[in-house]
Amino acid sequence: MADQNPQRVAMVTGGGIRVGRAITLALAGAEYDVLISYRSSAGPAEETRAAVESLGRRCETVRADLRVPSSADVVIDAVRDRFGRLDLVVNSAASFDERALLDLDAEAWDTVMSLNVRAPHLVVRAAADLLRETRGSVVNIVDLSAFQPWTDHPAHSVAKAALAHLTRIQARALAPEIRVNGIAPGTVLPANDWPPERWDALAHIAPLQRVGSPRDVAQAVLFFAGAEFVTGQILAVDGGLLLGPTEPPRE
Repeated sequence: MADQNPQRVAMVTGGGIRVGRAITLALAGAEYDVLISYRSSAGPAEETRAAVESLGRRCETVRADLRVPSSADVVIDAVRDRFGRLDLVVNSAASFDERALLDLDAEAWDTVMSLNVRAPHLVVRAAADLLRETRGSVVNIVDLSAFQPWTDHPAHSVAKAALAHLTRIQARALAPEIRVNGIAPGTVLPANDWPPERWDALAHIAPLQRVGSPRDVAQAVLFFAGAEFVTGQILAVDGGLLLGPTEPPRE
C-alpha cells in the first residue's frame, strides 16, 4: 500500500547562507527534507546541512553556479537522484550588484540577469515534472527593488522586477498543477558591507518602526508552501516600507 504521508522535499538555491539559510532551517523545522545549492559557500553550506540534520531531517548539498545554464539541470538531477520527489522550490540565490547605471557594461548586466532572472526560470523548467507529480509549489525571492527604482542597484532592480513578472507568468503557465508565488523582503538583513548607521536609519522610515529578520521571510515561505488556494501573489515582508516613509512628526 502506498505511503499516505510521503516525506516532503524542498530545494533551496543559495540555501546555505543569509536568508536562504533561514529558509532552509525553517523548512527543516516544518519537517521537510532539503537539498540546498551553493556556488562558493561550501563551508556555510555544510554548516547548514549539519544544522538541518540536528533537527532530525535529511539535507543534501550540491555545488552549482546558476549563472551557467546547465547548472539548473545539475541541481534538479541531484534532487531526483537523492530524494526521488520534490514538493517545493525556493529560488533564493541572487547577486546584489551595486554600481551606477552608466557604469554597467554588457557583461556586468548579463551576469546579474543570468543569476537573478534566467536561473529561476531554468530551475523551475527543470523541476516542473517533479513538481507536477506532487502538485508542488515555487517561491521566488524578489525584493522591494522590483517595485522601487533603486538607482544604486540598477541591474539588480531591473532583474527583480523581471523576476516578479516571471512569477506571475509561471503561475499562469504552470497552473493548476503547480503554484508559484513570490516574496519581496524589505529590511531583513543588511548587505555585508553596509555600515550599522545605514541599516539603523531604515528602521525609522518604515511604518512598523523597526527592521525585520530572515526568519520573517522564512515564515512567509512556509505560508505559501501550505496555502493551496494561493498562486501568482507577491508578498512584501517589509514592515510596511513599500507604503512609503512614515510621516514626519507633527510640531
